[in-house]
Amino acid sequence: MARRCALTGKGVLFGHKVSHANNKSNRRFLPNLQNVSFLSEILGRTISLRLSTRAIRTVEFHGGLDAYLTSTPNRKLTAEVLPLKKVITKQIEAKK
Repeated sequence: MARRCALTGKGVLFGHKVSHANNKSNRRFLPNLQNVSFLSEILGRTISLRLSTRAIRTVEFHGGLDAYLTSTPNRKLTAEVLPLKKVITKQIEAKK
């Protein structure tokens, strides 16, 4: 399983661990990923994703997963959630 956020694409960063003597050795900065389940009101089911904590806060700020996906342009989403957005927008159009 890749260490990458499903919505934002945030992943592992690399840098140096620097000792007191200024010796540098490689290290990895891992994103804070959490397994979360969001309830999609439009689809009527839960959707499980592996998101960074920043992405979870952003989804909650927008008012849920459906509202976040419909308001976010496709170029800012990862390939993992684009089919989900397509299904949600089709359901919205079908209800109108």
